[in-house]
Amino acid sequence: MGFKMVVVALFIAVAIRIASSNSEGDALNEWKTKLMDPHEVLQSWDPTLFNPCTWYHVTCNSDNSVIRVDLGNAGLSGPLIPQLSHLVNMQYFMVFGNEISGTIPGELGNWKMLVSLGLQQNQLSGPIPASLGQLKSVRFMTLNSNKLSGTIPIEVLELVLWGNLQTLNVSDNFFQGRVHAGDPTGYAVTTITQDPKIGSA
Repeated sequence: MGFKMVVVALFIAVAIRIASSNSEGDALNEWKTKLMDPHEVLQSWDPTLFNPCTWYHVTCNSDNSVIRVDLGNAGLSGPLIPQLSHLVNMQYFMVFGNEISGTIPGELGNWKMLVSLGLQQNQLSGPIPASLGQLKSVRFMTLNSNKLSGTIPIEVLELVLWGNLQTLNVSDNFFQGRVHAGDPTGYAVTTITQDPKIGSA
């Protein structure tokens, strides 16, 4: 009986891993279908494969879960999509230097493991979602050189003081207001770097 229980437990664990891998592959493939890829850098993103861990520009952990996407300066255009939030173990999302447009999906606030978010030098517009303030593990958030507007959510600014965020670059956008009353620069030219002497939660 004990042996059968072990076999069942192993089967369930494998099934969960397969389902997770397929879900992440589906999310990335859905994003691929929304992108223009003139240089065919996403050619290896084959949705018929078992999981996306063999795709170029994708890195997985030992559980075959995506932890990194590296697509900087890849000539891509198109939107980010909410389904990317299904990549629940994402740590590094680097898509700088493209023509990514539209808004930043609020669902990306579900990336609880995220360390670095590189969205600079694109064509992103609209506000920064307040949900990005949920990224307690993020250390680097580079959003500069886009067309973002509105005000920077206090939830995001608080990550500099109370989270692990060391660098928040929001320069060269269309933000309104200032970081605080004594700051002589506006959001549009602000790079906020946490003093390493200040403890982070």
